[in-house]
Amino acid sequence: MEDFRDLDRLTQYLQARQYTKLRQYLSELNDADTAVLLERLPEEERLKIFRILPKDLAADVFSYLDVENQQTIIVSLSEREAASIINNLMADDATDLLEEMPANIVKKLLANASPEARRDINHLLRYPEDSAGSIMTVEYVDLKENLTVDQAIERIRKVGLDSETINICYVLNPQRKLVGTVALRYLLLSQGSDIIGDIMHENVISINTMMDQEEVARQFQKYDFTSMPVVDNENRLVGIITVDDIVDIMQEETTEDMEKMAAIMPSDKPYMRTTVWETYKKRIPWLLLLMVSAAFTGAIITTFEEALSVYASLIAFIPMLMDTGGNAGGQASVTVIRGLSLGEITYRNVPVIIWKEVRVSLLCGVSLAAANFAKLMLFDRVGLSVSLVVCVTLVAAVVLAMLVGCILPIGAKRLGFDPAVMASPFITTIVDALSLIVYFQVASRVLGIG
Repeated sequence: MEDFRDLDRLTQYLQARQYTKLRQYLSELNDADTAVLLERLPEEERLKIFRILPKDLAADVFSYLDVENQQTIIVSLSEREAASIINNLMADDATDLLEEMPANIVKKLLANASPEARRDINHLLRYPEDSAGSIMTVEYVDLKENLTVDQAIERIRKVGLDSETINICYVLNPQRKLVGTVALRYLLLSQGSDIIGDIMHENVISINTMMDQEEVARQFQKYDFTSMPVVDNENRLVGIITVDDIVDIMQEETTEDMEKMAAIMPSDKPYMRTTVWETYKKRIPWLLLLMVSAAFTGAIITTFEEALSVYASLIAFIPMLMDTGGNAGGQASVTVIRGLSLGEITYRNVPVIIWKEVRVSLLCGVSLAAANFAKLMLFDRVGLSVSLVVCVTLVAAVVLAMLVGCILPIGAKRLGFDPAVMASPFITTIVDALSLIVYFQVASRVLGIG
């Protein structure tokens, strides 16, 4: 309700052309809340309000807008106005924006940006996509070892306003190698004459520029830091990553894994921004592959067509066996994939995982078979032999499914593939085929057909 009241008030000021009150009102709001309000306005009004905002506030609000609205605003502004936004953005936010823009617009923006902004952006653009170097910011507070606390605080006053964070300051030697960190609170509590090198924390946890962003997120989770330094191969400090970037990475990686687990090619665009054709291209490759692989299931049924004609009642239980096996495999795969993504499961754990899944699958399979046997005998009345065939197959299908569900993601990870690819749709297809083979083999032996 509060958002709607703010939106109504914003619209009233705009329609009454009370621009001074409008600017003052927006200055009192949180930048993220202002961005939300702007995104709810028609494009024309959004652009009008954005031009009313002071330059510094405009850049802060701009960083919270989604990429589509950022592009719309940048294109509508003059080159000088756009360059002002770029200059006032943090380098990592500016880089993220330019990576989504057409090359001709990027060229114009960089040409009009300040030399410092252009240098920082070009520095970040040279790193591979999804690496720590590509998501870091170069706005941080660095201190020399021989500074006193008073001198350090004076430096923070000079450069802190343009830094991503001042909570942690990074101590460098003359070769710009990272030798320690010092928290702002320790500076405030120390004597003014204390030397930074004497009070700094020397055991520094850092990230290499080439580390994958998913691993970076795991490091933040492991150490519970709000920011971490990024160093090159020679331990020279080149930037920092803050926890707000990690939240975006975790959302991006989770979305990507969910898409892969649903047999969809990952997309960088939100669903509402993808066209029908783009969505089609992301889905059709896996659907074709799964359709072709599912043809093996049909081939297996055809092979045992004569046996099925003798015991036609066997056909009725095929969907149940395939679905149960697919569901069991999906449960195991999701658990293992999540464990792999969080770093909880390693290759050394494979024997333990397999032994655990065997026991779990036997318990699940026997429970399902017992319930199913009671149903077959009491309600379906299909006979003892057919009931045994179905129930034995059910146990075997669940065991095989859970083993396949836990082994395939680990194998994919070992071969360098994303384990999320080996999720429910892919595993279900494999398990379906295995379940049918077991079903007909058991039927051949118990019922004497085939």
